[in-house]
Parts: sequence; structure tokens; C-alpha cells
Amino acid sequence: MSILNPHSTIPKKVATEDDLDFYFLRKKGIQYIEQLGGKLWTDFNSHDPGITMLEMLCYAITDLGMRMNLPIENILASNEKSKGIASQFFKASEVLPTSPVTAIDYRKLFIDIEGVKNCWPAKHQKTVYVNCKEDKLSYNPKDFSEVPRGFKKQFGLKGLYDLYVDFESTNPLEINKVKNKIREKYHANRNLCEDLINIIKVAEFPIKICASIEVDTQADEEMVHALVLHALDGYLSTTVNFYSIQQMMEKGYTSLEIFDGPILEHGFIDTKELIEAELTSEVRLSDIIKLIMNIPGVITIKDISMGNCGDGDIDLNQWLICLEQYQKPIICSKSVFNYNKGLLPLNINKTQVALYLEEIEAVKDAATDFSSHNKELKIPNGSYLDIESYTTMQNDFPDTYGIGEVGLPTRATTERKSQAKQLKGYLLFFDQILGSYFKHLGQVNEMLSVSGNLTKTFFTQAIKDIDGLSDLVTNYPENNDEYLTEILFEQLDNNIERRNDILDHLLGRFAERFSEYVFINKSIYGTATDEVVLKTKEDFLKDYKIVSKNRGNSFNYYKQPHSNLWDTDNVSGVKKRISRLLGIKDYNRRHLSDSFVDLYHFIDSDNQLVYRWRIRDTEDNIVLSATTEYYDTSRANRELYFAVLQIIQTREYKVEEAFKNGISDPEVIDNIQIHQADSGKYSYDIINPLITDEDNRDRIIAKRYTYYETLAEVKKSILDLIYFMKEVFTEEGMFIVEHMMLRPDVNLITVNPETFLPICTDECKTCEPLDPYSYRVSIVLPGYTLRFANTDFRNYMEKVIKEELPSHVLAKICWIGHRKNEIDNPAENELLRFENSYKAYLFAKTVLNQEQPEPQLIEFISALSNLSNLYPTGRLFDCSDENENQYEKIILGKTNLGSL
Repeated sequence: MSILNPHSTIPKKVATEDDLDFYFLRKKGIQYIEQLGGKLWTDFNSHDPGITMLEMLCYAITDLGMRMNLPIENILASNEKSKGIASQFFKASEVLPTSPVTAIDYRKLFIDIEGVKNCWPAKHQKTVYVNCKEDKLSYNPKDFSEVPRGFKKQFGLKGLYDLYVDFESTNPLEINKVKNKIREKYHANRNLCEDLINIIKVAEFPIKICASIEVDTQADEEMVHALVLHALDGYLSTTVNFYSIQQMMEKGYTSLEIFDGPILEHGFIDTKELIEAELTSEVRLSDIIKLIMNIPGVITIKDISMGNCGDGDIDLNQWLICLEQYQKPIICSKSVFNYNKGLLPLNINKTQVALYLEEIEAVKDAATDFSSHNKELKIPNGSYLDIESYTTMQNDFPDTYGIGEVGLPTRATTERKSQAKQLKGYLLFFDQILGSYFKHLGQVNEMLSVSGNLTKTFFTQAIKDIDGLSDLVTNYPENNDEYLTEILFEQLDNNIERRNDILDHLLGRFAERFSEYVFINKSIYGTATDEVVLKTKEDFLKDYKIVSKNRGNSFNYYKQPHSNLWDTDNVSGVKKRISRLLGIKDYNRRHLSDSFVDLYHFIDSDNQLVYRWRIRDTEDNIVLSATTEYYDTSRANRELYFAVLQIIQTREYKVEEAFKNGISDPEVIDNIQIHQADSGKYSYDIINPLITDEDNRDRIIAKRYTYYETLAEVKKSILDLIYFMKEVFTEEGMFIVEHMMLRPDVNLITVNPETFLPICTDECKTCEPLDPYSYRVSIVLPGYTLRFANTDFRNYMEKVIKEELPSHVLAKICWIGHRKNEIDNPAENELLRFENSYKAYLFAKTVLNQEQPEPQLIEFISALSNLSNLYPTGRLFDCSDENENQYEKIILGKTNLGSL
């Protein structure tokens, strides 16, 4: 008995195509007419004017349906190159590949380098010894020889690799150049918490082959010899071929399989071939005989022997030669190949053989060149058909109606002309609706584009080909579709909500979602949440090529200029992805303590230490200031971000509308109050919308201490401030520190004990894992920002960090810090000390390879090890009090204050 599949499926074809069936539409229309006016209208024959109008509408709908059913490439085509199909979608080569993750991926990456024939990564073996009694580490076991047996442990560092390379050249200078290219390529694609230690040339094992070969009388003996040498080289030292995308598809690979792994410059490498292209562990004479016999022109092998090069004749006749790991067999110069045709011995022209070998290599190079220029899936070229164009259906009515291009005869009565105008005005309503549908269809290519910049989601167009339009409607903007759209749809177009829905659709294509992120931000941003989330989604989509491909990558620290180590976007791919998922605007590595915010302190008239804040813009101009003093930084931070939140929640269109209608004194626009001074100049304040009493001193929470001559200047200042707070202002950011980067030089035995990271101070009893380096990161975040000080957002952020980090990487999350000027003594500012020492360490480290800049490393380890979490302030929440203010509440047993 078979069990039916209980799962529902979504059909690929959901369109009914009823919009293409004129008779169906006509029948459906008549049914609606019967329902609405069946008692008054019973004549549904074709001669009835109402039925004629219905038929005209049905024809117009079938035209719309026909355009909707055009090939998708035609619908998406544009007459503007910047909006073409290629700019609307990510290419397969942009989002399907990943940075190298596996050993196979790295082999592909390095084989793509000129001068690398093949390569094999291997784990670098390095043991660290632990003195649990004194909590010390060392590379030298002799350092702890006197430590009791029960207090000694050891572990191997993980994530370090050596690379064995089969170079194309034997020239030491050329090999060093290729090694440098390998290191540069590796560090540009380095995985998080991993590093490359040694690049080792594969050892050569020379073997001697002596053979007597009979060839066909018509054969070119020099070509035969060239083919023999080429075949033996391929057997003894495996090579890897590059293919074009078409060749890979002909091999049976799907696009997902083809683009799996890193994108290469020279084409694609067949993974199955690469797996088989391992260093041989043995050389068999029978294999060599088979290879030579398969060469065109070879008749027979009269005699053949093989042995170690340089050995005597006693060991020459070997059938099998075994090799050690990472050894490559080569044919030595003592090898001899004799050729004959029948009884006639042949002399081989070595110069001609060399030319033939060059021709064979040239064919391979041409194939590689072809594959390097054919790596993209072809994007269909659509034909631009101007599918949004619409012409009035009035011109298709029979001439007897007098509303088309021909119009009425000159002898028509005034009553007849009035009736025609009435019908035109009536049909203009339907024309405008249909014109809007056609306009929407024409905007699909940009609305659903990953690079689209439309801020509206409703569209319409002017109907221009109606004769006598100016007699029907006044002030109709025939040449300004944007203005017409604003008139008709401004109140209907909830563009933020609708654009969020469109972006959810695009994100769903990449299996990404922001539903939980929206929910968490609701409690922080309130009514401004949709707009804030919209910006997060847009930024995520625009950076998707990076956050998808490089999600497991680290940053490049190898031989970088200082400008690429600080105040730079040269950060790990996982940091970029986490930042985009969490709506962190700026993921650059920079001084987070150097903020737009000045939180300064002074002694007030009561001899109390108080704090005030102000916000500066990118040009260092003060754009907002506090109106009161605070006795602690926590309260000051809370009021600061409360003011910022009120600005974010102020709608730009309300500002435009208020200034259009005229400004009174005072004028409140959402959370901004404009007032006029006695001098006649204007300024504005940020108010608490919950306080309606204008005499309440707490109503004004921030001020703009700048006065403007005209209202136009005030309007510009307000709009600039809203833009700055929404798009530019941020104090958020993060640092991801890989512990493996901080290891002492693994090529040394004796190192300074201070250059090791600290371990647990309880005799290793609770250290899990004991190893402080392998796949460990510290994530440092400023704990004082609006969202980062929110306990719920912290919990959500820690959850996202754990989900997005590679599963084998363990993170320690630290919420720390103060702004630069909050503490008089910079040495006591943990965040500032951390940033300064990290910057100094990176600048010193980049010029070295495995070595460590000892003074900078010791200082940075000290700063990193002494970070302490900054917890949000709050008070216990009385669950029985329904009126209790829940801002920064702490509920025992419900609120998690700690970080992992």
C-alpha cells in the first residue's frame, strides 16, 4: 500500500491567463452588470453602447495581459544601459562562488597562479606545552621539565597549514616570486582563525628510463619522442586543466556545481580531475609501457628498463619504485630513448623535439586562454518594447460615438457635442486606471532590481492622445508624470511598507529574512522601525556579493599599507555580514571611541560632577546639544539617544507639508518645534512628544543653538539633520580579534613567555578548551549605544553572532567602553586603550610574516585580557504594577545581564 505524500507544492505556473481571453472577460463583465443593475439593464446585445464600452475595456485588458505574458527578458529590458538586465540581477559568478574553504578550494586557488603546476596543503604541526601550576605556556617542553607530572599538559595548534608546491620552474628566483604570489593570494582569501606557515617545494626523485622503441615508417620520430616525453611528464607529475563554462556543462555539471568554490582567473577546474591529480606514491614500469604504446606512431617497445638515477645496472631493471610523501618523480638526464624504423636506427633532432613540445604547450595555453574568457553564463538579451506606453481606448470606438480622432461632424448639435464630451470624461477615468497599470508594468524592471533606486511604489502616466483633453479637465499635467503620480497616489502610496515587502521578496530569493530583526527593533525605534529596517535591507542587498561570498573570510594583514589596516573596510567577511544583518551602518575598522558625540563633564555651581552632551556632524559642526546636566553617563546616554530617536521618527514629508502650508510661532512638526526669537531669527528644538504641557521644562530635550535668517534655511537645516541621523550618524561597530593571529612565532622554540595569551588561573581544572588560540575570537563592541545598551538587542545580537560565525569558531563577546573624552585619564578608558594598542599592533605586524612585533603584541594582549563588560543600568521591575515604566527594566529570573 503506497503512502501519499502529505506535503503541498507550489505550482510553477499560477497564471490563469484569463486576461488573454476576450470572451471570458466579456462574459464576466456581463455577470457583474447583471449583479449590479440587472433590474434596470436587461439588453446585453452587442448593439448596446454599454456593451460596446465593456468590449473596449476587455480589449484593453487583453493588451495588458499580452504584455504581462511577454518573455521575461523583454519585460525587464530597458532603453537605458544603466538599467539593463545585467544591472538588475547578480551574475552567477558573483553570488554562487565562495571564498576558499576546503583543501580542494585552496588547491584551485593556487593552481590558478602562473608558475604553480599543482599543490597540496597539509596541517602544520606545532605543540604548545602547559604549566598548569603557574598558568604558563611554552613551545619548549624543557621549560617545564621540573613541573610535577600532574600539572603538565599540551595541545596542538589548529588552523595552521603548510603548502607543498610543484612549481613549473626550477629557477630559485622564479620560485621565490611564485611563493610571494601564493602568500599574497592566500592572505587575500584567508579563512577566519587560519594561517599559512611554510611554502615548501615538492622534493624531486630522479628516475632513469632506458627504452628501445620501434615506430611506424610514416611516423615523424621527433613528434613521437615529444609525445612520449609529454605523456611521461603528465604521468610522473600530474597537471590540471582549465575549462570554459560551456565545457563544464558538456561534462554534465550544473551551474551550482560549476560555481562551487572560488572564482578563478583562468576558467574552471574539474573537481574530480583535481582529486585524482595527487602526487603518485609509486612508479610502475607497466604504466610507462602502456603510456608509450598509446602514442600514435609507436609499433612496439623492444626493450625497456627503469631504476633509480645514478644507481648501478644491478638495480636498473625495476618494475616498481616507491616514493615518500610529497616526493615527485622526474626523468633524469641519464635516461635513454632509442628509436628505429624496422632495422634502421634513427637519430633524434633535439631542437625539433623542443619545438614540438612548445607547440603542445601552446595548444594547452590557447585552451586555457579560451576558458579564461568564457566563464560567465549568458544573460538573455531582451528586446525593449516600451511596454508601459498606453494609448486611449477612446480612439478605438466606432466613429458614430464621435469621441475618436475623427470626432463629430461640424453640423453636430451642441447637445450632441456635450454628450460626446460627457462620454470622454467618463471614459477618461478608465483610461487613467489602465494607464497606471501599464506604467506599473514598465517599472517592474527597476522595482525588482537589486540595484533599483525607486522610492515610490505607485505609478501613473498622463493620457496624451485624447482630442480636446483640455476641455475635459483643467491643470492636467500632460508632461509631468511624477507630479501626476503625486497628485493621484501620494495618500495611497505607503511606499516604506510596500518597499519592505518588495525587499522581503528579493531577500527570500537568497533565503534571507529579517522578521526577528524587525520585531526586536520595534521596541527601540517605535514608528520609525519600518524605515530603519528598510535601510538595513537595502544595504544588505547592495553588499550581498560580499556578505555571501566572503562570509567565512578573515581580513588581509600581510604587507598592507597603513591606510588598509585602520579606517578601512579591509575587515573580515563575517564582520561585514553580521554588520549588515544587524543594521550596523559602518563596519570599517576605526576608532569607535572617536564618536560624533561629545560627552563632557564639569563641576557645577553645587560643586557636583555633571555631564552634558552634544552631537557634531562630519564637518565638526555642533548640530544638537543637551538642555540639562546629568549626574551620570548612563542617564546622559539615555537622553542623548532619546533625542536622536525623536529626530529619526520625524517624517520628511510632514516637514515639507508644514513649510508649504506656512509656519506659525511656535510650530510643532512631529517631534521638532520651530520658534522665532525676539531678533526675528528662527531656530528649533527637539521635544518629548509624551509631554504636551508647553510650560513643562522637561518638554524640550535638545536644542539646535543656531539661528537662521529665513524659514527656507530652517527647513533645509531640519531636513539635513533628519538625513544625518538616519543615514550617517552612528556609534555602532565591532572588532573581531582572531586569537591565532596573536600566537608567538611557531618557527621558534624559545619565545618570551609574555607573548603568550593568558589561560585560566585554576590549575587548568575548568579551562574548556584549554587552547586559547585555535579557532577562538574575541568580539569587542561599544556597550553604550542606543541599541547595544538594550538588553534584548544584546541577546539578539549575540544569537546572530553565534549563528553567523563558522560553527567551529568560539567567540568571547565583550560589551565595553567609553567615548574618548568621557574619562580624564585615557589609560583608564578600556576601549580607547584597546583601539590604540590594536592599531599599533597591526601596523607593526603587517611588515612581518610569522614573526611577532613583541612590544606591540605584549601591550595588545594586556589591553585585550583586561577588558570588562559594561552592563546596561536599570532597576528592578514590579510586575504587579501595570503603570510601571518598562524602560531599562530588570526582571529577576527573566533578564540576562551577562555575555558569553
